Amino acid sequence: MRPGMGFEDKLCGIVEADDVYIGGKKSGGKRGRGAPGKEIVVGFKERGGNVAAQVVQNLKSETLAPLLDAFVSVGAELLVTDELKSYKKAAGKRKHATICHSKTFVNGNVHTMGMENFWSLFKRAIIGVYHRVSAKYLQAYLDEFVFRFNQRHNEAIFDMVLANC
Repeated sequence: MRPGMGFEDKLCGIVEADDVYIGGKKSGGKRGRGAPGKEIVVGFKERGGNVAAQVVQNLKSETLAPLLDAFVSVGAELLVTDELKSYKKAAGKRKHATICHSKTFVNGNVHTMGMENFWSLFKRAIIGVYHRVSAKYLQAYLDEFVFRFNQRHNEAIFDMVLANC
């Protein structure tokens, strides 16, 4: 389930990008961006297609740009993000649209609901299957979950995994 297995092409079409914070203590602390003890994960999802996700140290455009270059085609139809300014700068020559989550979550085809769905599934897996994940191994758990998500329609997944053991 190593990265890239079953995911060779860059994402194209309408691609959603979003970030999430994983881990840390729940009780009485700050939530969202900048919350202490949480790991930052950035994800990209092609509508109706695959997902790519990476643990990152920060959300600066200098961090996001190489990830966009690695996972999202420059010729993608549209890159959709929230209003974090780093995404706009990192998008480069890609056509880019933003959604303001404080006002609405969907504006026509401009939304990040597909990526939000993936984050929801991943967080439920942590709670219900893994129970806890350490920062040290978060990328490994993420790689497994991305692989499983990207292979969700593959009827030969069991044989494929066994062949690569």
